[in-house]
Amino acid sequence: MRLVFLHGAAAAGKLTTARELERLVGYPVFHNHLIVDALTAVFPFGTEPFVRLREEFWLKVFAEAAGIGRSLTFTFAPESTVTAGFAERVRQVVEEAGGRVCFVRLTVTDEEQERRIGNADRREFHKLSDVGTLHRLREHGSADVEQPPVDLEILTDRSTASESAALIVARFGLRPQVVSDRYPPV
Repeated sequence: MRLVFLHGAAAAGKLTTARELERLVGYPVFHNHLIVDALTAVFPFGTEPFVRLREEFWLKVFAEAAGIGRSLTFTFAPESTVTAGFAERVRQVVEEAGGRVCFVRLTVTDEEQERRIGNADRREFHKLSDVGTLHRLREHGSADVEQPPVDLEILTDRSTASESAALIVARFGLRPQVVSDRYPPV
């Protein structure tokens, strides 16, 4: 089992690259907004139950997938509400089940990030889509935000999502897996 852990700033191309990986090797996309959006329907972002349950869900999914040998891609944007040591806990639960985590940082220049941030598709999962908010986040800095490890780094300004996905497949020797239907046929 391989967990491709894509991380980077807003608009670095994490979800787009994850979707290309799914197309290339059949690794389902477990993007961070699936759990974030589910939990913020009940608990405000950053509250204690939100932070605790978000990590519990993420780790449980990784452990279960590793336990059955199901590879997947996870997208993650490091930010201050994530509890310190998260990436190492991810590695631990995956490796305990015989899997491996491939940490990939996607980077983007400020200019390209600002161009992408207003794209309509960013609103699909309530992603950051306002350049003014992006500027305010940059001003406050992210020195206290823990960054996951990096096994591979890709500047997405110079690499399409397809090229980035192909680099990831080649770097980690990822093997295709059968794509499962979300709902079994009736």
